[in-house]
Amino acid sequence: MKLNSLLAAVALALTATTAGAQTKLTLGHGAAPGNPRHEAAVAFANAVKQKSGGRIEVQVAPSAQMGDDAAMLTALRTGTLDMSANSQGAASTIVPEYAAFGMPFLFSEPAQAFRLLDGPLGKELADKSAQKGLIVLGYWDNGIRHVSNSKRPVLTPADMKGLKIRTPPDAVTIDIMTALGADTQQIKFAELYVALQQGVVDGQENPLANIDASKLYEVQKFISLTGHKFEMTPFLMSKRTWDRLSEADRKIIMDAAHEATALQRKLSKEADERLVSELKSKGVRIDKVDQSQFAKATQSVTAKWEGGPIGDYVKKVVAAAHVK
Repeated sequence: MKLNSLLAAVALALTATTAGAQTKLTLGHGAAPGNPRHEAAVAFANAVKQKSGGRIEVQVAPSAQMGDDAAMLTALRTGTLDMSANSQGAASTIVPEYAAFGMPFLFSEPAQAFRLLDGPLGKELADKSAQKGLIVLGYWDNGIRHVSNSKRPVLTPADMKGLKIRTPPDAVTIDIMTALGADTQQIKFAELYVALQQGVVDGQENPLANIDASKLYEVQKFISLTGHKFEMTPFLMSKRTWDRLSEADRKIIMDAAHEATALQRKLSKEADERLVSELKSKGVRIDKVDQSQFAKATQSVTAKWEGGPIGDYVKKVVAAAHVK
């Protein structure tokens, strides 16, 4: 009896140890706390913990603690980082087709882009990402982008000429700003505030949520609602991490990711709706512009990309975006 009792106790202990085995994952991103990207990342971590009964723990590292977007993508592919809510531009250096969604003035609101991303075109993009070691957990919103600067109001494309504008290392954004006559410079987002403060560049372009969360309004007097470009935030997991997970844990991750994706898009939309008045109250001049002038000035950008190496995919995205 004693031996049987001992064996039963050992078996029970082993079962408890296995059931309670901890899986720790790290999720890095470049946004500041308060940004919809960070709030959704935290919600994702909480959902994973709840759905796994505390067995899977996700540590969220905001504000580029794990490196800039390019560095985090490299870490995902090598398996030294588990997840990242990254940037469209950085992702396009690995999977060029991401750039197709950033054609100038293609989407007037993010919902139009998500109609495509949540369908076959998004599936095609996810398949191409998986081939490069990146599992798409969701497509988040990095907003419709606008121009800010410290020199003068920008009301027409002519007002852009000669302005030193920071862009991310994103080829489409550089093409758009160059077509508008700006002098572009690539600076890491984590270093942007200081670069603007010190006059290294005159301005930058970002969605209002990023301008607000990173307090760029403190060093920028003028914001123009150019709406020149949509950007997504691909929410990605390392395929190396994905392959180590059980089917049950993959489902937990995907279910939590779907919830976080819906939340992030909602928070981003709400931020855009309220931030014009909030930023005005902080002393920033905000101007609406005649977008048709800016769209005409950047037509060559879309033509260039349609004729480039990913032209077929760009044409499919552009055509789908124009279907009502």
